[in-house]
Amino acid sequence: MTDIKITIIDREGISHEIDAPTDMNMNLMEVVRSYELAPEGTIGICGGMAMCASCQCYVLSDHELPEMGDDEEAMLSEAFNVKDNSRLGCQLHISEDMDGLEVELAPEEA
Repeated sequence: MTDIKITIIDREGISHEIDAPTDMNMNLMEVVRSYELAPEGTIGICGGMAMCASCQCYVLSDHELPEMGDDEEAMLSEAFNVKDNSRLGCQLHISEDMDGLEVELAPEEA
């Protein structure tokens, strides 16, 4: 299997079921950008280095995801609109284990 289904709820509350490739070493933030589910310049501002929280999302499904690294934890401790199920999309690399994943993009920090 090379593509998995992921449901992403954008910042307008619209749900998108998309195909995400597992064979391109992409992360969730890059998938959101490639499908243009957030306005340009509002997601992945740091380029996926866990140095901003513009790709923060809320994990809605009950998936076993990789543990947070120190950089991700530190960034989320300073971010706005953080919830218990917050993750940085740039730190979630697309894998077959994520098939059926549901996430909601966090509101843009203003």
